[in-house]
This record gives sequence, structure tokens and C-alpha cells, in this order.
Amino acid sequence: MIIAREKPLDEIVSLIENYPRILNVGCAGCTAVCLAGGPREEARLNAALKAFFKKKGKPLTIDSYTVERQCDTAFMQELESRVDGYDAVLSMACGAGVQLMASSFPDVPVFPALNTLFVGVHLDVGWYEENCRACGDCQLAYTGGICPVTRCAKSIFNGPCGGSCNGRCEVDESIECAWCAIYERLARQGRLDNILGIREPVSWKIQAQGQLIQKGYEKFYR
Repeated sequence: MIIAREKPLDEIVSLIENYPRILNVGCAGCTAVCLAGGPREEARLNAALKAFFKKKGKPLTIDSYTVERQCDTAFMQELESRVDGYDAVLSMACGAGVQLMASSFPDVPVFPALNTLFVGVHLDVGWYEENCRACGDCQLAYTGGICPVTRCAKSIFNGPCGGSCNGRCEVDESIECAWCAIYERLARQGRLDNILGIREPVSWKIQAQGQLIQKGYEKFYR
């Protein structure tokens, strides 16, 4: 899931202060799960913005609506009749959702209320672990399901740096050395031969050129 965090209130204010009628759109997907963009967060942010503008003596009308997923075009249709009448839209989705919203309603300014942080897993309430950087060239099959690009502080791709000690990271002793974890996982599975292979550098071209991904899925939409 994608992990995001609300922007500072003063930054959000600076984005919408010239627009007296705002529709705040939340997302019931990832940002709701990480307690950043669901209905409760919408209500809290709306209340904070109303209080701020009331104190400044500036009028503000702000309403909220939550869609199932802001990153899915199927859920944009239900917003078509709602966006009319507002001067701007505030999105509490990830960066992908903000961009889809902006492209779906190009005549209305769409502003992000959140900062998108990383792709991770939900360990407990408010506790998330970054495990993936969406590099587009997944190597987890060779590293025991542990990503060296994300989990290693130095993103070293072929073996440890040599600075770890007792299984802890040289950069931060509170962090487990990713390559120590990879070694132990592969040893447990009887696949240590994987660690001896030299992997080619990750091709960031796939990540940087979204059109390549789009072309790969064209056949499903014909």
C-alpha cells in the first residue's frame, strides 16, 4: 500500500486561500488505511481549515466527499456532478490520485493535501514499514523476498557493504542489515547459490517512462 502524510496546515492554506469554495475529496484506499486521507481525516482537516479562515475573517466553504479509489478512472465519474460549483479541489489521495483527479477535471485547480512517502506494509495501527520503491525491475525472487534497494540503507544491489556488525546496519545500528537478512533467509530455504550470482543494475527506465507500462497493458483494453 502507499503511505502518505498530511501536509502542514500552513502549506495547505497557502494553496487554497484564493479559492472560497473548496471540495475536499478523500480516498477510501491506501490513504484511508494509513490514517491520512479517509473520512475522519477529511472532517478533521475541514474543521481546522474552517477555524483558521474564520480567525482570519476570510469566508470559506469547504465540503468533503470520499471515493473508493482516486487512482481509478472508474470512480471519477461519480465526482462529475459534485465538482461543479467549487473553485478548487483538495485531494487527500496519493500523488497518483491527485494527478488522475487533475487530468479528469482540467478546468478546476486540484491541490494535494498529502505528501506521498513510500510503498510499504501495514504492521500495526500507525506503524508502517517501507519495503518497495516501485523500481519496475523486481528482484525479490533472487533475494529471498527482501528488497535490497529499499531495505539496505545504501541500496547496495550485490552483497553487503562490509560495514555491518552482528547483523546490524553500519548507517544505523537500530536497523537490521538487509543483506544479513537476505543471507539468513536464503540459507533457511537452501538457496544460498542465489547470493553468489551477480545481478545486473536495476533499469530505472521502466520506472521513469510510464508509457512503457501503459503499452504493456494495451491488449487488456482492446
